[in-house]
Amino acid sequence: MQALIVNTLLAVVILTAAYLWLVVGRREGSMTQKQKSMLRRIFVSAAMLLVLQLLPARVFAGLDGILFPGAGRLVRFVLYLADYYIIGHDILKKALKGIRNRRVFDENFLMALATVGAMALAIYENGDYLEAIAVMLFYQVGEWFQSYAVGKSRRSISDLMDIRPDYANVEQEGTLMQVDPEEVEVGTIIVVQPGEKVPIDGVIVEGTSSLNTSALTGESLPRQAREGDEIISGCINMTGLLKVRTTKDFGQSTASKILDLVENASSRKSKSEDFISRFARIYTPAVCCSALALAVLPPLVRVAGLGLSPQWSTWLYRALTFLVISCPCALVISIPLSFFAGIGGASQAGILVKGSNYLEALAQTKIVVFDKTGTLTQGVFEVSAIHHNQMEAEKLLEYAALAESASSHPISKSLHRACGKELDRTRVQDVEEISGNGVVATVDGVQVAAGNDKLMKRLGIAYKDCHHTGTIIHMAVDGAYAGHIVISDIVKPQSKAAIAGLRAAGVEKTVMLTGDAQKVARQVAADLGIDQACSELLPADKVDKVEELLSQKPGKGKLVFVGDGINDAPVLSRADIGIAMGAMGSDAAIEAADVVLMDDDPMKIAKAIKISRKCLGIVYQNIVLALGVKLVCLVLGAFGLGNMYLAIFADVGVMILAVLNAIRCLFVSKL
Repeated sequence: MQALIVNTLLAVVILTAAYLWLVVGRREGSMTQKQKSMLRRIFVSAAMLLVLQLLPARVFAGLDGILFPGAGRLVRFVLYLADYYIIGHDILKKALKGIRNRRVFDENFLMALATVGAMALAIYENGDYLEAIAVMLFYQVGEWFQSYAVGKSRRSISDLMDIRPDYANVEQEGTLMQVDPEEVEVGTIIVVQPGEKVPIDGVIVEGTSSLNTSALTGESLPRQAREGDEIISGCINMTGLLKVRTTKDFGQSTASKILDLVENASSRKSKSEDFISRFARIYTPAVCCSALALAVLPPLVRVAGLGLSPQWSTWLYRALTFLVISCPCALVISIPLSFFAGIGGASQAGILVKGSNYLEALAQTKIVVFDKTGTLTQGVFEVSAIHHNQMEAEKLLEYAALAESASSHPISKSLHRACGKELDRTRVQDVEEISGNGVVATVDGVQVAAGNDKLMKRLGIAYKDCHHTGTIIHMAVDGAYAGHIVISDIVKPQSKAAIAGLRAAGVEKTVMLTGDAQKVARQVAADLGIDQACSELLPADKVDKVEELLSQKPGKGKLVFVGDGINDAPVLSRADIGIAMGAMGSDAAIEAADVVLMDDDPMKIAKAIKISRKCLGIVYQNIVLALGVKLVCLVLGAFGLGNMYLAIFADVGVMILAVLNAIRCLFVSKL
């Protein structure tokens, strides 16, 4: 019955290997040459083993009379040995190399020791070589499927992140020339035709179009772009022809940085991966010692203690079975693959995680701290009112815009827009910016102060409070209070749902940090359902506040800080996990943050946490599956209740199941 099952399995292996080799292998990019070569070896070895199994015993017995006594046994051994060499020679070489390099205890050593031992037992007993070769064959089948699965997951991630352009169009003497993007200098005008990828970051100088940014942000809806808009590499131009003035070198462009980030993510290992590495270093020598004890101690006890025959071959067979079962392949392969696939799946959703350690840490998030401007709000400030003005509103706005003209802050830009005309900055002298207060400057020979109530107190100027919600810019001209300007920021429509999503994901506390007035902060926090709002904070105060919250976090819980990635680098670095939001093209974000969201959707924070928990759940499933099955099979093998075929399932079968389970992490973007 056992022989029938094995022969049936061999026939299935032969047909499957032939199909994969001759049909699937012909498809471009479906397999590597190494995988094709391994398929050929599996096919030849399985076919040869099946033929040897089906040959009648009298064929070999007849050789004794034709050649010399024992010739049939010798020929039979040589044929089986040749088959073993075809399928297992690379494992033997790896095992020997490991011994030479003093890295003895790995799965290659265990497999080589077990199968060579089984071959030796078969020679000694003139028994069946089938088990030794079948174990090696099915192990190689499992290794091939593992290699194919890993390769497929890598290709899937490459397809998800297929944003690296092959060329850039540069117009020369009236014709378009395709050049290497690395050769394009900053300031060059490049042409992006419909259907082409944007090769380098830049600013559109001519044309309008719809852009497909799904590979960068995970968003399926196209984004409209027109003259004057910034455009980042990796987008696909869908409709109109665009002329773009490059603002970065190819190596510094968004697409290059994203690909570098994803490719290097595997260098930062999670605690689970480190545990598996340490576990394997202890586990493998331990099972080798256990197998040796299983081979030696019971026979000695039988002889010395019980007066029975030692039965060396029986216990040696059990020890060899024990070795095959103990191979830690499922753990060593599937755990890193789970994290690798999880990082790739997250990138499909526009969530770039810098390493598996951060992916694992996200699952333990208990406190989420937000910067307000540009994170929970759109960062689009608009002048909504001018109160108590002692001069014409238009003149007051002009003075405020001129005083703030040297700043790139969104509030300064809103004042410029409200002013509605080009500003002559030669009218401004002696600009003094006071951090956390505002600015004092000389405009048209008149001293102008623009800032918050702290600035007015600093200058000793009596001011009037405003009862409107928003950022209040108090104005003083020549030392006299001239009124105040109300500037409001618009809350993102997804922010409230994002906070609710974090609560649903198990986050215990949400906190908002802002430099805005207390009244504004409380209003925004109340509208969004945020637990705590800290207002009127300078950049250094935000770091102190995060330090305070870190000391309050529960147990092993993690604190996440979410900022716009431009001016929050110190806080992003200090938090357990820093998430930069809306950071496409922001160097500060990619450098300082541990996780980068490629658009400004706060809903993706909860999604990132869900992805991390899903991946970690799959990792734990594989650990329990691998260790649980192996423990049961080790006990069965030690007591003689399992043979080499049980060992094949415990090693190869569990490895294939764990790898297939790990590949589910590729699809976490659908959460």
